[in-house]
Amino acid sequence: MSGFEVFESSRAPIKAWTRGVPIEDAAMAQLRNVASLPYIHRHIAVMPDVHWGMGATVGSVIPTIGAIIPAAVGVDIGCGMMAVRTSLRAEHLPDNLHGVRSAIEAAVPHGRTDNGGRNDVGAWADEPPVSAKARWAELETGFNAVIEKHPKATHARGLGHLGTLGTGNHFIELCLDEVGDVWVMLHSGSRGVGNRFGTYFIERAKHEMRRWFINLPDQDLAYFPEGSEGFGDYFKAVSWAQKYARANREVMMEEVLTVLRPIFPDLTVTVEAVNCHHNYVTQEHHFGKDVYLTRKGAVRAGAGELGIIPGSMGAKSFIVRGKGNPDSFCTCSHGAGRVMSRNEAKRRFTIEDHVKATQGVECRKDAEVIDETPMAYKDIDAVMAAQADLVDIVHTLRQVVCVKG
Repeated sequence: MSGFEVFESSRAPIKAWTRGVPIEDAAMAQLRNVASLPYIHRHIAVMPDVHWGMGATVGSVIPTIGAIIPAAVGVDIGCGMMAVRTSLRAEHLPDNLHGVRSAIEAAVPHGRTDNGGRNDVGAWADEPPVSAKARWAELETGFNAVIEKHPKATHARGLGHLGTLGTGNHFIELCLDEVGDVWVMLHSGSRGVGNRFGTYFIERAKHEMRRWFINLPDQDLAYFPEGSEGFGDYFKAVSWAQKYARANREVMMEEVLTVLRPIFPDLTVTVEAVNCHHNYVTQEHHFGKDVYLTRKGAVRAGAGELGIIPGSMGAKSFIVRGKGNPDSFCTCSHGAGRVMSRNEAKRRFTIEDHVKATQGVECRKDAEVIDETPMAYKDIDAVMAAQADLVDIVHTLRQVVCVKG
C-alpha cells in the first residue's frame, strides 16, 4: 500500500501523505484550487503537516510548467532550518539553563517591542557583527540589481536584519539527541527584505491577472507566465532572497556558537550539519519534465539528503534522511504543522497549560508565546508516521533551551 491518499480535483490529482492527520476543509479547498490550474505538472503533493495558508496551503508541493505563483512561495522566502551537532554532551550542561538562554537572546536580535507592538526590534541596534557585514558584501550586488529595476521593492533594514531571528514560529534551540549529544538548531528566513520582495511581486502578479482579465479561483493564485518580464524579475528576486535566507541562518549560527564558547570553552562543531529551505521555488526534473517546483512549508528529501523536521516548543524534532520518493517530488514535511490559528490558541490555552506543556525546556512561559504552545500543533509522532516512506529518522532531538521571538 502506498503511503499517500489520492483526492481528485477538476484537473490534476492530489496525492496526500495524511493518513492519521486529516486535512481541514479550508486546506482541502485550497489544494483543489491549486490542482485545477492548467500548468500543474502531473499532480500536487501534500505533506502531513498541511494546513491553510495564503493562496496555497502550507505543506504542499506544487510543480508547474511555464508559470510561477508568488503567493505559493509566500513572503517568508527561503525560510528554513539549520542544525549543527557539537562536541558538548548533556552532562556538560548546567542544571539551570536560564543563563544560556539569556546569552543567546543577547547575541541574536529577535522579537518586537516589549508591549507586543508592531515595531520590529529584532535588528542590530548599532553595528552588525563582522560576520553579517561580510555576508552582506557578498549579497549586495544581487540585491541592487533587483531594486534598481523595482525601487518599490526595497527594504531599508536589509543589512540590519541579516543575522536576526524574527518573530512568530522562528526559534533558536539547544537540543539533545538520542545519545546525549548537544545540537544547536534554528529556524528563520529572509526577514524584512524577503517579506518586502514577496509582498511586492505578489501584488505585481495580481495586477497582471487584472490587466489580462484572467479569472482565478483565488486571487492569491495570481501567477507570472514564463517568458514575461515579471516572471524573469521575480525569479531573480526570489532566488536572491533564498540565498539571503541561507546566509541569515549561517550568520545566526555563527553568533550563537560565538556566545556559547566562553560558557563552554571546549565546544567544537562536528561535520554533521544541515541547512535547508522549506519555503522556496527551484528548478528540478520530475516525471520526464523540467519544472518549477514550489515547496511551501516542505523540505527537499532526495535520496540520501539530510533534512530537519522540527516539532513545536516542548515536542521532539528530527534529523532525517530522504528516500527520494518520486510521488512526493522528493519532499517531506517541514514540521508538525498548525492545528489551529494563533488567535484560537490564545483563546483556548492558559499560561498554566503552556508551562505544563513545556516542562523541562528553558523557554519563555508568558502570554505572548501561547500561540506557539505545543497544543497548537499537530502530533509530531503522527506526522512522522504518515511520511515513513518519504524519510528515515537519523536523529531524534529534544529541546532543552528554546529562544522565541
